[in-house]
Amino acid sequence: MTESKNPGKSTLSIWGGEQEHPLYERSTQVPVVHSVSFTYDDIDTWQDVALEKQPGHIYSRNTNPTVRAFEDKVKELEGAEAATSFASGMAAISNVLGTFLKPGDRIVSIKDSYGGTNKIFNDFLPPLNIDVELCNTTDVDQMETEVRKGCTMLYLETPTNPTIKIVDIKRLSAIAHEVGALVVVDNTFATPINQNPLSLGADIVLHSASKYLGGHADALGGVICGSQKLVKQVYHYREINGATLSPMDAYSFIRGMKTLKLRIDRQNENAMAVARWLEAHPSVEQVNYPGLESHPGHNIAKQQMSGFGGMLSFSVKGGLDAIKIFLPKLKFAHRAANLGCVETVVGPPVTTSHVECSAEERAAAGIPEGMVRYSAGIEDIEDLIADLDQALAHL
Repeated sequence: MTESKNPGKSTLSIWGGEQEHPLYERSTQVPVVHSVSFTYDDIDTWQDVALEKQPGHIYSRNTNPTVRAFEDKVKELEGAEAATSFASGMAAISNVLGTFLKPGDRIVSIKDSYGGTNKIFNDFLPPLNIDVELCNTTDVDQMETEVRKGCTMLYLETPTNPTIKIVDIKRLSAIAHEVGALVVVDNTFATPINQNPLSLGADIVLHSASKYLGGHADALGGVICGSQKLVKQVYHYREINGATLSPMDAYSFIRGMKTLKLRIDRQNENAMAVARWLEAHPSVEQVNYPGLESHPGHNIAKQQMSGFGGMLSFSVKGGLDAIKIFLPKLKFAHRAANLGCVETVVGPPVTTSHVECSAEERAAAGIPEGMVRYSAGIEDIEDLIADLDQALAHL
């Protein structure tokens, strides 16, 4: 007899979160439940559901059957006890910070975080009397020193957006737990297919579901996973503040995630091939991709990631002026502020990840104006490379 084992990532992408939920009229797909409220025949049952003494739904700002199925799918892929979702990735980040930080607290993070996250750290938290310490992302010793000084939360992002730097989740989580800090990891770029931060010591993992989880650039949302205790705290904060994921977007995520493993495997391959090709191109100054042996974080990435991801960035000679010539010549790439979808998407941080930041703030974060963020799609790799070749020839 074959011993039973935990299902693989492809199986969980398809079946995860769907087998525990009753389906409408024996449908094989999770239905979109657009109802705002849910009715009960007697007050006692209604009250028990409202107080979470028995399963059910009361009001879709709080929970919804379609949304719950999406949350459970992500939960299973991340190996978590619980998950809760939000109207956007930034809502997920904001609600986690709002739940666990209060005046007088201290948070330690990295300088290379996504521009919206960086704005919260620099502009929104300090007026609330929350101390923010942003460390050089690759200086692990500095981060350890700052964490050991004491903090409420250690917030990490790896690979980083858009510099594609790698942070050692396991090492830093252990140090943070020594001082009683909560470890939060943005896993959007890696996805649950390539990396599972909870298994490396993180307490909460979050995603902008609008990116790789959905995969088709047609739905907006965010999600976090972690222990039942921690997720419940964030859920209660979110249900009152109201950043609720819509049932239609949840359905789109469920549908998109059925091909998550297939898409990520192809995007891993394409990004690696593009990175190696760009590294040899005379018009390219630097390529940032953790799968390259030249990447400073390559060895750590090999330890904590099962795949190196579909995201890379590179700098071209001539800076932003060169980008303005080169990017419009690409035929098989959207020039858009998005990533992680089946189509290749490109853009400079000045119009994508760090559009909210000034040139000085981008420079302080180590982001050159001539950088291009490249999200590899699932096209034929020969076409992507030929497209880059003809576009770069215009320089």
